[in-house]
Amino acid sequence: MDDVSYLLSARAVRERAHQMLALGLADKLPHFRVEIGKLDAIADLVLDVTSKAYPDGEVPFHSRWRHFVVGGVDRWAAIADKVNWPNAASRARAEFDLAITSVLLDAGAGAAWRYHDVIGDTRIGRSEGLALASLDMFASGAFSADASDPLRADAAKLKQLTVGDLERGFQVGADNPLVGLEGRVELLRRLGAVVNPHSDRSIFPNRDTPRPGGLFDDLAARAEDGRIQADAILQSVLRQFGRIWPSRILLNGTSLGDCWRHPSLPTDDGLSNLVPLHKLSQWLSYSLIEPLQRAGLVVENIDGLTGLAEYRNGGLFVDGGVLLLRDPADAARAHAVDSPLVVEWRALTVALLDRLALLIRQRTGQTAEQLPLARILEGGSWGAGRKLAFARRPDGSPPLTIISDGTVF
Repeated sequence: MDDVSYLLSARAVRERAHQMLALGLADKLPHFRVEIGKLDAIADLVLDVTSKAYPDGEVPFHSRWRHFVVGGVDRWAAIADKVNWPNAASRARAEFDLAITSVLLDAGAGAAWRYHDVIGDTRIGRSEGLALASLDMFASGAFSADASDPLRADAAKLKQLTVGDLERGFQVGADNPLVGLEGRVELLRRLGAVVNPHSDRSIFPNRDTPRPGGLFDDLAARAEDGRIQADAILQSVLRQFGRIWPSRILLNGTSLGDCWRHPSLPTDDGLSNLVPLHKLSQWLSYSLIEPLQRAGLVVENIDGLTGLAEYRNGGLFVDGGVLLLRDPADAARAHAVDSPLVVEWRALTVALLDRLALLIRQRTGQTAEQLPLARILEGGSWGAGRKLAFARRPDGSPPLTIISDGTVF
């Protein structure tokens, strides 16, 4: 595996994260101390949150599809089940279109923003609100170039999106601000450019006109005996969509996306200090599993993906006392996403989620196949992180303030 392929993999995310944790356990990190003994209490909290959220023990995967369920009603299923799809692949392409656009629009909302859901007449914030806003835009044909076929996202339409389009779709105004709006619009425009058939080596016009859903056809074609590895989904997401991310670190001319430098992580492989995390790409990969399954494919080794390096999981470990700031004043400062403190925090989060998963499986007597990390995240660690956040801060904000451009968190 060459250096670029390695860094664009879940394996690299996991290995580098555990290297960071090893330094933390040896008390050799500049920004955080690790109190690993506090992880037992976190496991208790996650199990309690999971049992209350899913009393029947049937915990689904952590994915975008959970956010489309409001008040027990699956909003997407209510739309999709009324459509006379020509075949399973056509529905899968639409679901890929929806998942890809919705995830790219979900990079944190800030504490103030709310979406007015007309169906329930409620105002919903954060990821759930972003999900509904993007679903409503998708269902209305906001991303489609064909008025007779609204449930799609077309390259041509994505490239033409404006900030005003998202302001209207997300109900943004002076009294309802949404952080990183320009960054989100730029991501979707770049998505349209990548999916455009004139781009080099484009796979997207394979079975249909150019659309993100063409990734389904590519993955289906590469499946062996109808089976595909979860980490192969991430590799395709990173390879096909890598050019949409803002240029940060380049290696051999390839953008490494959500990959950063940390001075405490030297290695002997020529990739010193590089810490890949790929949060949004992994979140998207988790969200593509169910459309693949509905189309009849078997996705194997779900734990080939890692935990997500975002502020709910990361906040769980800070608010729960596992991660302690060396300088308490850092809690009151705003930090850039590429700062060593944030990179350290996010990498530690990934490794600690693996440790947490082991504890939870031991306590429940389940294997990794029975209780993959995707279920623990959903059950789970994300909800427990939110619960602690609201217990400690009235607005439920994370314990650290991150300067976001809408393309990382």
